[in-house]
Amino acid sequence: RQLIQHGYAHLSMRAVAGRVGVTATSIYLHFENKDALVHALIEEGMERLATALESADATGAPPSERLSRLCRTYLEFGAANPEYYEVMFLLHPAKLTRYPQEKYRRARRNIELFAETVRPFLRPGEDVRLVTHALWCLLHGAVSLRLSGRMDAHLEAERMNDEAVARALRMFGAA
Repeated sequence: RQLIQHGYAHLSMRAVAGRVGVTATSIYLHFENKDALVHALIEEGMERLATALESADATGAPPSERLSRLCRTYLEFGAANPEYYEVMFLLHPAKLTRYPQEKYRRARRNIELFAETVRPFLRPGEDVRLVTHALWCLLHGAVSLRLSGRMDAHLEAERMNDEAVARALRMFGAA
């Protein structure tokens, strides 16, 4: 919350330490610096998203049901975890060090789960990576607009989620 409210530039390790009830110096026993703290938040959010997606994935179900469940779970995760979602996907501070490669590889399993799910719908020669990212753009756009308060006020969030999932299924001829 401190990061979202005040931004990366104004995030204070001292303030974070105070909020969680530890001394300003002891927080450095857990996090080397502000970047390490932000990276830990990204990692924790990615793990939570992975857990949600993996538990929603009905591996034995028909491909269209798998895809529908994954899309809906992604949308619901974003709505239920706005702070994590913002840190994971929307925070782009200029001075934050690059996310460590080993953590990035673990985070990729979320998109890889979607790739596995859309693969049966692809025609020969279609690029699974490109198509999966196009799907992610649809879902990410829906979550981002909702969280930023930029979605048309006349649209109900649940109806928007239903439409995003329906469009995702149509995108693959799975509707």
